[in-house]
Amino acid sequence: MAATIMGSLIVSAASADQSDPRLRALFSDLEAAPNAEAAAELESRIWSIWSKTGDADLDKIYEVGSQALALGDLGTALKIFDTIVAKAPDFAEGWNKRATIHYLLGNYAQSIADIDRTLALEPHHFGALAGLGLVNLQLERDEAALDAFERVLRVSPQSATAKANIEFVMQRIKDKSI
Repeated sequence: MAATIMGSLIVSAASADQSDPRLRALFSDLEAAPNAEAAAELESRIWSIWSKTGDADLDKIYEVGSQALALGDLGTALKIFDTIVAKAPDFAEGWNKRATIHYLLGNYAQSIADIDRTLALEPHHFGALAGLGLVNLQLERDEAALDAFERVLRVSPQSATAKANIEFVMQRIKDKSI
């Protein structure tokens, strides 16, 4: 079905999700969020903005790709997100989704390359930063993983996941030094 949808749609260049003028205030609020619940609400609003390309046809393709990813159909999802990043190379979330797919497939070098592209487009992308930490954990690059998770906290200080990952990495570094 995804190939049919993509084949029947004419996709024009998308406007970049990360250029949305609402993001500046949302990131400021996220940095100052008083608790995890407030931070989660702000992150959800940011994700909502990030997931829109500004092109209705491309947004439909994005939804199909996201559904394929959620269902674990990584082959289909990869084909779709390959198309998205080709059609909209300035759409940060397209690169981030493709980085996630590559991570799940064990293609860590390609995942890092896509994360780097995501972060070049949206330096505050806490999801990509967390993904960078996870890839580096898999590669046993503990210091790089720690740095990535600390960068998540600079954007989203209430991130319980980043805090837990930092504790895990610090323990692993300590255990390796014994």
